Amino acid sequence: MKLKKQVTVCGAAIFCVAVFSLYLMLDRVQHDPTRHQSGGNFPRSQISVLQNRIEQLEQLLEENHEIISHIKDSVLELTAHAEGQPALTHHPPNVSWVLPPESRPSFLSVSPQDCQFALGGKGQSPDLQMLAVYSLLPFDNQDGGVWKQGFDITYEPNEWDTEPLQVFVVPHSHNDPGWIKTFDKYYYDQTQHILNSMVLKMQEDPRRRFIWSEISFFSKWWDNISAQKRAAVRRLVGNGQLEMVTGGWVMPDEANSHYFAMIDQLIEGHQWLEKNIGVTPRSGWAVDPFGYSSTMPYLLKRSNLTAMLIQRVHYAIKKHFAATQNLEFMWRQTWDPDASTDIFCHMMPFYSYDVPHTCGPDPKICCQFDFKRLPGGRINCPWKVPPRAITDANVAERAQLLLDQYRKKSKLYRSKVLLVPLGDDFRYDKPQEWDAQFLNYQRIFDFLNSHPNLHVQAQFGTLSDYFDALYKKVGIVPGMRPPGFPVLTGDFFSYADREDHYWTGYYTSRPFYKSMDRVLEAHLRGAEILYSLALAHARRAGADSRYPLSDYALLSNARRNLGLFQHHDAITGTAKEAVAVDYGVRLLHSLTNLKRVIINAAHYLVLGDKDMYHHDPAAPFLGMDDTRPSQDSLPEKTVVKLDTSPRFLVVFNPLEQERLSIVPVLVDSPHVHVLSEEGQPLPFQLSATWSSATEVVPNIYQVSVLARLPALGLRVLQLHRSLDGHATLRSSTRLYLHGQDLPVRKSEAMPLHVFPAAAADFCLENQQLQACFSGRSGLLQSLRRAGEEQGHRVSSEFLIYGTRSSKDKSGAYLFLPDGEAKPYAPKNPPVVRVM
Repeated sequence: MKLKKQVTVCGAAIFCVAVFSLYLMLDRVQHDPTRHQSGGNFPRSQISVLQNRIEQLEQLLEENHEIISHIKDSVLELTAHAEGQPALTHHPPNVSWVLPPESRPSFLSVSPQDCQFALGGKGQSPDLQMLAVYSLLPFDNQDGGVWKQGFDITYEPNEWDTEPLQVFVVPHSHNDPGWIKTFDKYYYDQTQHILNSMVLKMQEDPRRRFIWSEISFFSKWWDNISAQKRAAVRRLVGNGQLEMVTGGWVMPDEANSHYFAMIDQLIEGHQWLEKNIGVTPRSGWAVDPFGYSSTMPYLLKRSNLTAMLIQRVHYAIKKHFAATQNLEFMWRQTWDPDASTDIFCHMMPFYSYDVPHTCGPDPKICCQFDFKRLPGGRINCPWKVPPRAITDANVAERAQLLLDQYRKKSKLYRSKVLLVPLGDDFRYDKPQEWDAQFLNYQRIFDFLNSHPNLHVQAQFGTLSDYFDALYKKVGIVPGMRPPGFPVLTGDFFSYADREDHYWTGYYTSRPFYKSMDRVLEAHLRGAEILYSLALAHARRAGADSRYPLSDYALLSNARRNLGLFQHHDAITGTAKEAVAVDYGVRLLHSLTNLKRVIINAAHYLVLGDKDMYHHDPAAPFLGMDDTRPSQDSLPEKTVVKLDTSPRFLVVFNPLEQERLSIVPVLVDSPHVHVLSEEGQPLPFQLSATWSSATEVVPNIYQVSVLARLPALGLRVLQLHRSLDGHATLRSSTRLYLHGQDLPVRKSEAMPLHVFPAAAADFCLENQQLQACFSGRSGLLQSLRRAGEEQGHRVSSEFLIYGTRSSKDKSGAYLFLPDGEAKPYAPKNPPVVRVM
């Protein structure tokens, strides 16, 4: 009867949709301003307009018929689904258990027409699909000469006569928030000195430029500088000398990080920039992650960035793209049919992002223009040719040598605008390096720019300066696809920097901390939801003065520690041991704080009388279901000690839909029964707790409760100790077979016995079935239904066709669990053989 009512309602809805659609179509025709009468005579132009309107009406009617057809199909499918699925038994009160029925179907079929991207094939196909590119390449790693992983680059001297080469040298300093040293150690030893010198040295010459990406370091430095320095930073950002690129809390790994954490660290960095500096990043900078996911360009595009840069891509891919001038492309999602996810991407062509591998193809020459390596310093050039300070006497020769590298590098790209990064890990940490790099390069730029016959314009620039110049050169606005540039789909995994040195071990390195990262993510999401709900409720009730608003600082700190761990040397497991421990301590500290936030919010929300709420940090109202004694220990489950008075279990569902879940909890007694908040029995299973594969933990049992949890809500369960000395296992025996839920027979309360571990075989039985097990292995041996004289033996043997050794030709054997092999010669042996 209920199903018929649903079908009737759906049919009425279809009829209403059809009538309303026809009404809108007629109204659209009647109120068209171009349609009017003039004394009953229609000019030819008016007849043409009317004819077009009629055609449009016919098209709309056809579309309406299609919509109604889809709705009918969905209703019929839903009806068939509802008729074919047996509902969970809803027992009335005072029987074995009560499980509320679902308020709506859990699963609905989705027609492909309901999802635009499922239609597929309507958008423009990409020019470069990475799976096809990988299958095309030989990966032969031939020696390319001075550019070992590439090829020899040549050019004609007059190629830039009509269109001069425009060069942007981009000073940068890559600061890892933990790698060889911890985050704090790096900050105090190097990063704070880099940023302090940046403020001073950038103000000495308005032509100087610098970019910065790691907001985790920048925010720590910001908290420790004066108001005057903060104002100076805002001026540098405002006049374009300093650019904040990407703007994430870190430069995240893109293989292990969950997209939730990638978004969260991006939001944390962007919000910090907006609040403190008033700027929004425009360009992405990712020079050190070990391969690149297609998820990151999608997130950057949705964050209103218009361009991005990547570096660590397989050397064979770089060589192939360089040879075809495809190092710059529009990166598109594979499922995007209309180019809405396109973002312009620049791929650096050479081995690394350090100075020897960024000015051009010859690292021996480029190293001579890394002026931190001037003679007398702590580092030098491995190619044994040191840099020389630029003077009036040598500037012409030095400038020509550098220009040759610039021209060769520009041949790998499609435009006459060239990007040349100038930096490395933790560069510019001393004022002397700022002077050496900026003064010497400025002398070279002045020489190049003062000689028109060289057809080059060189200057310091930011990343967005480069992209803006490229957009201007090709005549488009930022975000649009430059004419003649390819579209690419796919990702850039796996990464190899040379020979067969593949960077893939970090996919699984230090799995304990990778797991801890996901645990912290889940707790953070749950804590944010509960805190928001509790605070909103408290404010409506005028009780926010009694609620611990300081919990927001704990949430913020947890977001930042989670963001810090997304760093490409943190979640990857590629940092030193002491650094990994430091990350673990931060994760554990945040996890502990988030549990406090969850306890405080749940305490407030479950109270019927909010006036009774009292926050006492020393005596929390609730406890969590597990604890971690240290950063490298596994979680220890809390054991609930049962008593005659009920123990309450508060369960939170952080999902936005209702769900039926198994809720596990440890108790100290097998004599237990579980009630809902209203006092109705709930189905559960009682299990032993194992300390190893063969050892049972004494006096600790796991109760697995089947409970329906409200969306974004809390559910309170009651745990009671049975008073009669027996375990009151109130459940309904059911059989699950190939996804079908088959009721067998409702069981009443039954006694439960706990047998001590022994080597002897043992049997378990109820009114329907007896099952016997091996005391030595725990394997099932036989099954017997009630009333049967002889049971069915369950064989644990398995058959392997073959021989025990190369000399044994006797045929098949039955291999028993204890390792014994018995000859086996069936009358009709199976055809399939495992040799």
